[in-house]
Amino acid sequence: MGDAPITVTAEGLGKEFGEKVALRDLSLSLHRGEIFGLLGPNGAGKSTTLNLWMGFLKPTRGRATVCGLDCTRDHRAVMTRVGHLPEEPTLFDNLTGRELLSFVLTMRGLSKAERWRALDAWAERLGFAADLDQLVAGYSMGMRKKLALLAAMAHQPEVLLLDEPTNGLDPLVAREVRDMLVEQAAAGVTVVLSTHLLDVAERVCHRLGVIVRGELRALGDASEILAATGSGTLEEAFLALTAAPRSAR
Repeated sequence: MGDAPITVTAEGLGKEFGEKVALRDLSLSLHRGEIFGLLGPNGAGKSTTLNLWMGFLKPTRGRATVCGLDCTRDHRAVMTRVGHLPEEPTLFDNLTGRELLSFVLTMRGLSKAERWRALDAWAERLGFAADLDQLVAGYSMGMRKKLALLAAMAHQPEVLLLDEPTNGLDPLVAREVRDMLVEQAAAGVTVVLSTHLLDVAERVCHRLGVIVRGELRALGDASEILAATGSGTLEEAFLALTAAPRSAR
């Protein structure tokens, strides 16, 4: 993994909203084909980090890059290389799932016939194929999450930024999503997985970063984080990292 090209970086990245520090001096590099787990309690700065990489937010300091592009200056070019799944996707309720995906492909300038082969196969794996022709307005949370995931993957992005991708999914479908992400990484896609589900992170992620109150408290694979915290399980390590103030470590 270390020999693979670097595709995503944060260089002294910080974001403040007024007096609130949402992210403080984040520095890391992610590689092609890596699945990186971004862990932390609610409000820790995980979604802020994803939004900075998407170019939706302008950093207060530092720099974020994707595929060598500055996420603020080259925002439009970054968008062509990234697939993004927000925790609560905003979808067009007056379209069917199939119409929405067709719209995504049209906006991306992609061949529908070519990409629909992959999308239909993924929808089948997610138990979602029969729902594609229903109006999005009638979708459950889990169905909306499946559709948003397909939309994020539709254009074969080089980077996937996913915020809680298995929330609202039953265990069998959640496992299928994990398998699909592993396959994407094996094909060279860099996957950033923001989640509070430690078992998901431990199963699929090559490395983990634990963010607490905007600060990166730990970085490494699961075994390195366990060793650094003297913990027997990832849950124990997570609790130790999130409970103690920075100055106490």
